[in-house]
Order: sequence, then structure tokens, then C-alpha cells
Amino acid sequence: MNIEEFREYCIAKPAVTEEFPFDEVTLVFKVAGKMFALTGLDKEFSMNLKCDPERAIELREKYPAIQPGYHMNKKHWNTVYADGSLKDDFLKDLIDHSYELIVKSLTKKVREENNL
Repeated sequence: MNIEEFREYCIAKPAVTEEFPFDEVTLVFKVAGKMFALTGLDKEFSMNLKCDPERAIELREKYPAIQPGYHMNKKHWNTVYADGSLKDDFLKDLIDHSYELIVKSLTKKVREENNL
């Protein structure tokens, strides 16, 4: 997966927006206003994704390309390096997991307003 495929996959999800809230090189994807994925445009492609804390530990132990979230809460975020060692379908599963964690955290009203 490259950065263009990552962007297309994220933005295709319901109620997702993209923005640059921190600076001009950090692309952030939000669902209903809450961040679920981000990437830097100024360095080697990697993505920060939200993750269940227990699963995050398991993933980090099993895959060298998955590390504690860079500049993020390391309990809840992973940095995933797209170095070719992880299959695209697996990367999509990680993106889906991040998205779903955020959707589950939204209030029923917000989910209904965004058809989630």
C-alpha cells in the first residue's frame, strides 16, 4: 500500500473527512470529527492508527513494522510502517479496526446523524 491507496481507502469510509490540523505535512483522517488515522507527507510512508490496547501489544510483538504510536498515546496508537512486510489486506484490516473503534466511541446521536 502506498500513500495514495491509503488516502483513497480512508476517505471512502462513511463520514470521513481529511484535514491538516497540526501542520502542512500531517494528513489526518477523522470520522464524525474524531481522528482515526494520520500520516506524514514529508517522510517515508507510515500511518498512525488507533488500536485496542491488548491487540496493540500483540501486533507489536509479532510484527517489527508495527511500533508504538509516534507522537501519540502509545497505549492506544500504533505507527505502522508500510515497508512491504505487511500485506495490503492486513493494512486495510488495521485501518478498519481503527475506524471501528472511533465509530463505537461516538454517541448514538452522532452515529445516527452520520448514518453510521
